[in-house]
Amino acid sequence: MSAFKVLLVDDETDFVETLVKRLRKRKLEVSAAASGKEALEILSGSPYDVVVLDVKMPDMDGIETLRRIKKIAPLVEVIMLTGHANVEVAMQGMELGAFDYLMKPIDIDDLLYKLQDAHKKKSYSDGNL
Repeated sequence: MSAFKVLLVDDETDFVETLVKRLRKRKLEVSAAASGKEALEILSGSPYDVVVLDVKMPDMDGIETLRRIKKIAPLVEVIMLTGHANVEVAMQGMELGAFDYLMKPIDIDDLLYKLQDAHKKKSYSDGNL
C-alpha cells in the first residue's frame, strides 16, 4: 500500500492512540486530533488525503466538523465513525460529502479497505491516477 496521509479525529484518547499505532505499522502517515477545532487547525496548515472523523464529540460534533472540513479542504475524503447505529446521522454525513461511515468498534481491516478506497477516490479527484 502506498503511503498517504490520514488524520484521525476522536476525543477518546486510548482509542486514537491504539489506532494510530496500528495504522503506522501498516506504513500509513497518521496524525491525530482530539477535537473538531484541532482537526480544522491541522487541516488548514497541512494537506491530508483522508480524515477519519468521530460523530460524537464535545463542543463541535462530527457533522459540523465535516461541514467545515469540506469548506477548507473540499477534496479531502472523510470517513465518519459512529458508536451508535444512527442511520439519520450517517445519511446527513453522506449528503454533506462524507465518503462513507463505519460503526465502532471498528475492524482494522475494514478501516484499511475504506481508507484505501477513499485515497483512490481522492487521487482520481486530484488527477493523480
